[in-house]
Amino acid sequence: EVTTVRVQDPRVQNEGSWNSYVDYKIFLHTNSKAFTAKTSCVRRRYREFVWLKRQLQRNAGLVPVPDLPGKSTFFVGSTDEFIEKRRQGLQQFLEKVVQNVVLLSDSRLHLFLQSQLSVPEMEACVQGRGPQTVTEAILHYAMSNCGWVQEEGSRP
Repeated sequence: EVTTVRVQDPRVQNEGSWNSYVDYKIFLHTNSKAFTAKTSCVRRRYREFVWLKRQLQRNAGLVPVPDLPGKSTFFVGSTDEFIEKRRQGLQQFLEKVVQNVVLLSDSRLHLFLQSQLSVPEMEACVQGRGPQTVTEAILHYAMSNCGWVQEEGSRP
């Protein structure tokens, strides 16, 4: 089984305003039975990764969860350098997470990677309080999102 996860295309949102942030495209391609959709693409920001790590830690028991890149406020160098370093760190984090069987069993991870639900919507979905099950949310997103696959090409 092969799972390729790439964090790419960082974009600054609300640039120039006090609430600007960077989000990243997460592209997933897999033949693993663990995943509902075999290809997906979502955009996530750093604080959503922080939420995911916290949830994985809470549910993984003694299994160590990989570290995220730091939230450095005193970064020396250009903003572009910082964003690229963070992108690499986020990619390494996800690569390690999807290789861990225990972490892979967490439905929050699947919603994070394969739906564009917000954090509160993911929580509601996992707790059965959302309008859809986890699988339905992922399949709904996959069906509405076929354009992503063509954009990325069908690279393994």
